[in-house]
Amino acid sequence: MPSALLAAGCAAPHRGTGRPGDPIVLTLLSHYASGDLKAALQGPVDEWNATHDRVKVRTTAVEFTDLLTTFMVRQAAGRGADLLHPYCLWNGQLVRAGVLRPAPPEHAEEIRRGYGEAAVGAASVDGTVYGYPTEVQTYALYYNKRLLREAGVDGPPRTWRELEETARRTARRDRYGNTLVQGFGLSTYDDSTTVGQTLALLSAAGGRFVAADGRSTAIESPAGRAVLDLEHRLVSRRASAPGVNVYQAFPSGQVAMVISAGWWTASLKALMGKDYRDVGVAPVPVPDAGDTHATLCTGFMLGVNTASEHPHEAWEFLRWLNTGRTGVHGAGRGATATRMSSLQVSVGSLTGRADDMRTLLGAAGDPNLRSFADALAYAVPEPNGPGAQQAKAVLRKNIEALWTGRQSVDEALRSTRRQVDQEVARAW
Repeated sequence: MPSALLAAGCAAPHRGTGRPGDPIVLTLLSHYASGDLKAALQGPVDEWNATHDRVKVRTTAVEFTDLLTTFMVRQAAGRGADLLHPYCLWNGQLVRAGVLRPAPPEHAEEIRRGYGEAAVGAASVDGTVYGYPTEVQTYALYYNKRLLREAGVDGPPRTWRELEETARRTARRDRYGNTLVQGFGLSTYDDSTTVGQTLALLSAAGGRFVAADGRSTAIESPAGRAVLDLEHRLVSRRASAPGVNVYQAFPSGQVAMVISAGWWTASLKALMGKDYRDVGVAPVPVPDAGDTHATLCTGFMLGVNTASEHPHEAWEFLRWLNTGRTGVHGAGRGATATRMSSLQVSVGSLTGRADDMRTLLGAAGDPNLRSFADALAYAVPEPNGPGAQQAKAVLRKNIEALWTGRQSVDEALRSTRRQVDQEVARAW
């Protein structure tokens, strides 16, 4: 383990006793380590601390890439934070390790009643709710209106046939064969663009990555084969160039379309300035006209550590943060939203509360976020069993092998099934 993380895990925070003059101090560990995210979280925490004398909250953060390791190291050292903000993909692993405390019945009922099905599913393991959903990310199709218009395409594709045709028409290369514009953005850059968009397409095809019982992969199915066939055709016909970093190329007008999550809108606004007007967002295309929409949902949640000495107080803070409502500026008289929803929209993200999203997005005025909010009604959560992170890494490796010609579609499907089955069947 990195020494810095081990040192952090051994630093004992002052928790207090709750007696007069010595308030309880709850620690909250998240990945909101810098910039807008850090400031957005600190605002409501400061509000709580200013209005509550007996229970105070202290935030601490690490970079996202260190978050899971930090949870595990601190827990092993007996110094886990009271409040944890995990990526929901890790929930099965954290539950198996005895880190997350199930939500008390009254909180679990509040969560099931107040959030969309995908958000509740992401915050649950085997039907048990473990926390309040916070940041929720649905996937949709980003497209460059200018590039589509210049290629003679009237609007975003709705089916996979239209997606392939639009990708072919918008792709451009120089006389040496180098990619100038990638029609559809397949990229080996990170999980979000490699695995995320593949699972979004898989959901749109009615398929799933892991079987309902969580004990085997379901990728080797007609839907899984159709998705990998689609991606293989896009690469082989040179409408996609997986070596391109879409996070740099799309804002520069070098990618016509890409499937990604809603958090990207805020980054694109900052990077593109006035050129952001060229960006449109539409639902993930479906295989055939008339098919029911579906897409991927990922997210985070706030839960309580099994080792917390003050679980009642911790859950009450989470209830206040995630259900307490405040006024929304610019949304009309009497309009309110929860503190967490307001926090997320302020940084260009969403929560799983559809009513809050309608109110806040109407005030924010960015129509591109509405497709992501609409997708809350039909999104499918990532499978989050104990081996989920390892299964995701296996899937990414095999997708990239397909894209780069090192595996055929059949080989990628067989290899993924064999390797993922080993991971999800392990006794974590």
